[in-house]
Amino acid sequence: MDITKYDGNIHPNEWINDIQRYFKLKNTNINDRLGIAMSLVDPIISLPAEIDSLDKLCNLLKEDISFTIFKNTNERMLQSLKYVPENDGGNTSKFISKFRKLCYNADINDIEKQKKYLYKSLPMNHFDSISIEFYKKMENVDSINKLIKEFEDFAIYLSNLIVNESIVALKHVATGKYLSSIENFFGDIVSAEESKLIRDDSIAALNYNYWKIYVTKLEVILLKLFN
Repeated sequence: MDITKYDGNIHPNEWINDIQRYFKLKNTNINDRLGIAMSLVDPIISLPAEIDSLDKLCNLLKEDISFTIFKNTNERMLQSLKYVPENDGGNTSKFISKFRKLCYNADINDIEKQKKYLYKSLPMNHFDSISIEFYKKMENVDSINKLIKEFEDFAIYLSNLIVNESIVALKHVATGKYLSSIENFFGDIVSAEESKLIRDDSIAALNYNYWKIYVTKLEVILLKLFN
């Protein structure tokens, strides 16, 4: 574990915690710890001479303008953060990790504000139906752990959502047979009660016909992709 300087580009709490772990790991003399920590603060950050503890040092670092800029920067990054579902090449685990880190760095602990930023990160495609489902899941959330758990469930909902340009297979419910097609065929889905849409990720290894869905204001169009 390396010891790092403080230059305003890390949360003071995190930096102090890292310093304390380093001191314990190296068995640094207690009387030397504060002086070492202060020497690692970048000279551009002014500190008073009368500092008697690491906690006071941490509080003084939070009062410096560099911390305000750091928080504001992370909040702007949070505002621009966008969630990409796995079926579009995203990674929910990495997204959540980044989301939580940005909230931590920006000192955003209010659960309602965290909900707001998660909501703003949602994909814009079919936003109305997505936003309704999001609010249903988040309505009674009152902690960060519940928030992340509900968002994980919401991510599963998104990954199974069949939207414009989704690739699917059509299976006849009564016979269990997959729908084939005429070459270069275009047509409407006219008997939804007899057909079942299956997402491409559940049939990727099969050799049945695949279809791409195109949704217009008036109808749903199927385009045969390949046999």
